[in-house]
Amino acid sequence: MTRILITGAAGAIGVLLRTELAGPDRELVLLDVTPPLEPAAGEAARAVTASVEDLDALLDAAEGADAIIHLAGLATGGHSWDEYVRVNLTGTYNVLEAARRADVPRVIYASSNHAVGFAERPAGGAEVPATLAPRPDSYYGVGKVAGEALCSLYHDRHGLDAICLRIGSCRREPNDRRCLWSWLSFPDMVRLVEASLSAPAPGFRIVWGVSANTRRWWSLQEGRAIGYEPEDDAEDHVEAILAADPESEAPDGSELLGGAYTSPGFDGAGRTGPQGG
Repeated sequence: MTRILITGAAGAIGVLLRTELAGPDRELVLLDVTPPLEPAAGEAARAVTASVEDLDALLDAAEGADAIIHLAGLATGGHSWDEYVRVNLTGTYNVLEAARRADVPRVIYASSNHAVGFAERPAGGAEVPATLAPRPDSYYGVGKVAGEALCSLYHDRHGLDAICLRIGSCRREPNDRRCLWSWLSFPDMVRLVEASLSAPAPGFRIVWGVSANTRRWWSLQEGRAIGYEPEDDAEDHVEAILAADPESEAPDGSELLGGAYTSPGFDGAGRTGPQGG
């Protein structure tokens, strides 16, 4: 029996993975500060109401786990620097430290494209590698960069396998022009996590979380190296997207990877980003 701890299990991606990762050979431990739904009859799962700020609770939840999928954290925009430090930075440290102390061999970390949001789209249509150096577009992005750095440290110092997923616009369907290149479908999100769970001895990796979009800017090379093969394409929704969002964010060739998150004053009080990143 493989035991998988999912933090942030009550969020949209957590609920998706709870359903799609279930299997007769798996037990899921579902942790969130918002109480996850109690397991249904016959569901091999355990719900834990706790915050990633609580290292002791994480240690208890991680006992006997074979992998941790770390989704928990404050979303983009609308939070203070201190809040991001407490929940996103210290919370990620706690997850990795719990993994180390409980001998959990692998952590899959939900990073974000906003770790590199101020990077420009390459000229000539060249694909952006997942190893692109950090250029965060927000306090949220800074937290994701710090999380990736912690994953690197815990691999190098403690031998932990750590895969950082720089997730794009993860939505059920693409609904704006940016999604034509940045969309990550729900089924492809599941494929990406399954590949991250099964890849043999991945070490430390950064992988783009993106579907096989015709207009994709981001490379799939790093994902394919761990067995990720996306199947969905935002181009299948292009007519609806262009009708709903006729104006692009910037002229072709000059876009920043972070899109609207790079706008002046984004991290001001009360500002929030587009849902799904």
